[in-house]
Amino acid sequence: MLTPVADGVLIHRSEFCQSNAVVVHGPAGVLLIDAGVQEHELACLADDLAAEGRTVLAGFSTHPHWDHLLWHARLGPAPRYATARAAETARTRLSDPGAKDRVRSMMPPEIAGHVPLEPLGDVTGLPAGAERVPWDGPPVRIIEHQAHAPGHAALLVEESGVLIAGDMLSDVLVPILDLSGAADPIEDYLAALRLLADVAGDAEWVIPGHGSVGEAGQARERIAQDRAYVLGLRAGEVAGDPRIGPSARPGWEWVTGVHEGQEKRLAR
Repeated sequence: MLTPVADGVLIHRSEFCQSNAVVVHGPAGVLLIDAGVQEHELACLADDLAAEGRTVLAGFSTHPHWDHLLWHARLGPAPRYATARAAETARTRLSDPGAKDRVRSMMPPEIAGHVPLEPLGDVTGLPAGAERVPWDGPPVRIIEHQAHAPGHAALLVEESGVLIAGDMLSDVLVPILDLSGAADPIEDYLAALRLLADVAGDAEWVIPGHGSVGEAGQARERIAQDRAYVLGLRAGEVAGDPRIGPSARPGWEWVTGVHEGQEKRLAR
């Protein structure tokens, strides 16, 4: 079900990790950001858009992780975009014959058979330094950074004041650093938070890739919380974050394991 967030901006939630697909209305159709996860959810989204008489004009993937690279044939043949670095990373990671089997192995067993992998990661890289999503609709600004994944992009729907944060600024997930290849993942994350802070004053709403939508003023609060967590990781002591430990939300206890894994890897 499509749920309105702000004027011309709606979300469609998937069960997996409270994933948020974002729909931005334009005069001739919609921009669809991080389309969704399971087959029945993507089909439901296609049905909802068809019921409103809206065509997908363009898609956008905020970063090159599998759950943000999915699509469904019923959403149509619209061009799907990502930053140049994100698109190149997706192509590289998915280029070998065993890539889709590897992706399925990353999924929880209960959904692995219900996620369509055609066409996985079929995104077009925008020119390096592109500042806006190319589509026939309200201006959508691109804020590219290197936190969490190469070429990660947050998007700001300027007219509606909606910041689409990708896998950042979540109320249920702690910052997950790119520990697979980044030279300085801590500084990459802090630099990204500074970029988001620069646009937070223009954001009446913040939509994370996973979790609850934040209302007026919460973009800055979430930036501050994420910064405190990352600084705590750098110092070797994270204290008082409600997303981990005994205060973690029911069903999200596994995030504490993610946190502990990050602590161990950074300690090494």
